[in-house]
This record gives sequence, C-alpha cells and structure tokens, in this order.
Amino acid sequence: MKKKILIISGGISKERIISLDTGKQVAKELKKNGYKIKICEPDFNLTKVIKLFKPNIIFNALHGQFGEDGYIQTILESTKVPYTHSGVLSSAIAMDKLISKKIFTKNKILTPKFIAYNFEESKKFLVNIVNKKLNFPVVIKPINEGSSVNVYICHKHNFLKRLELLRSYKKIIIEQFIDGREIQAAIINNKKLGAIELKPKRKFYDYQAKYNPKARTKHLIPVDLSKKRYNLLMNLALRAHKLIGCRGVTRSDFKFYKDKFYLLEINTQPGMTKLSLVPEIAAYHGIKFINLIELILNDASTNK
Repeated sequence: MKKKILIISGGISKERIISLDTGKQVAKELKKNGYKIKICEPDFNLTKVIKLFKPNIIFNALHGQFGEDGYIQTILESTKVPYTHSGVLSSAIAMDKLISKKIFTKNKILTPKFIAYNFEESKKFLVNIVNKKLNFPVVIKPINEGSSVNVYICHKHNFLKRLELLRSYKKIIIEQFIDGREIQAAIINNKKLGAIELKPKRKFYDYQAKYNPKARTKHLIPVDLSKKRYNLLMNLALRAHKLIGCRGVTRSDFKFYKDKFYLLEINTQPGMTKLSLVPEIAAYHGIKFINLIELILNDASTNK
C-alpha cells in the first residue's frame, strides 16, 4: 500500500506563488503514482490537519522565510512525523547568508567577500568603506530571502539609492560582485546529482530570470567543464551540503571566474516546478520526476 503524504505549500513569504506551484507539481506526480495526498497551508490548523490525516511523511514544499529557515521545521519536529529536506539547524544556517558564508570562509570554500550592514548604522562613510573593502560593483541582498528576491547589482553612483529599497530588512549583506559563468550543482541524499549552467539574458539569474518563461534564460547541460573542474565543482557542493548538515536535496549556486569557483549560497529547498533546475538535472541523468520525489521522501526524517 502506497504511503500517505501531506504536502505543505503556500505560506506567507515572498515566494508563496513558487511554493504553491512546487506543491501542485509534486502532488500531481505522487497522485499519478498511487500515493494518497493532502495539501495544506502552514497555518494555525497545521498540527490539527497532521493529527487527522496521519501522514507517513510530510513533504515540505515551502520556500523562503518561515518555510526553509528552521521555523516550520521546529513545528514539524513536535509532530514526530518524518519530513523532507533539511532539519531545524541546517535550514536556519543555510538561509542566513551571513552565517553560511562565514562557515564557507572558515572551511576554505571560496565565496565572494562581504560585509553586513545594519540600517541603524550611519551611511556617512559607507560608500568609501564598501569601495575600499569590496570595490564596486557590489551585490546587495537580504540575509534571509531566497529565489533572488530583492537582490540588486549596484555601482557607486546608484548604491545608496538602491540600498534604500532594502530598508525594511533592517540588516542586509553587501557582497563583492563576481563576474563569470553561473553554474549550479545539486546534491541528493549525500550524493552528487549533477550540475547545470545558466545564461540569463538579464544582468544575472534573478527572480524574473528564474520564474518568468519570457526571460528566456538558457539552460546548458552538460556543463562545458573539464572532468577535473567538474569534479571540483561537485566536490565543493557536496562539502558545503555536509558542512551545514543538510539532508535530502540541496542546490548550490556558484560563479566560475578566472578558473575559480565562488560559492554564493546553498538552497536547502530547491523548487520543483516546470522551470526548476533540480528536476532538469535529474532528468538529464535519467531520473524521472517521480523517482526524484521518492528519493527526497526516502531521506525524510526528524531530529536532524
């Protein structure tokens, strides 16, 4: 008898629409293959729904704040039902770009130079500090958002103006802009899945480039790298996955510039939509969508 799977999707983050799409795609595939499925929102009725439905596994299809930052994971831990993707601590660390980048740096994984900025601090000398420590252009972004939400490339002349667009976050990260190729590598159940290169027509692989079909980002697979460089890329992705203590599937975002890989961030809950990268990587390596989902379900657990 096939298992009962509760899919949690939607939520209140800026990635709600993507989460709903992920939940819909996963549910459709599981239903088609005989699983008993229920989809629900992560609202005040969640624990009640879990008690009534009695799922074997909870598939966490949430993205962004409250969904992949350790918050919902803490609630799911209390239910004692195995859930997919990373646990409380690893989710919180991966979502916090400041903490995760410090871990990468400490463990000698190359990542762009960065500084944190709190909006309560004076901006009087900020331009000079950023120019001295990082050099323009720079990337500014929230510490705890996903899907490149509110990420901006800034030059010296528009830096302060764009900085104001992120004021609601109070604290942000200012990062050295690394030019070069955008390559993303996926890990599943502590094994190397594969990589894909992106060639966006926009300035970089931002929210529109990820989810708007009209943006026409070109996906290149296999990635044009030597075997040695490809192995280095996948080893770095696996190392980052293990360092943060992730489980299930992760996707690490890299820039390849002047023969060096720079790890930008690690995503503990990559999308499972028609435009998502992990299903595309899996398909290239002969793994059907249903098998990819089942691999994620097989690694579901608690207390990690």
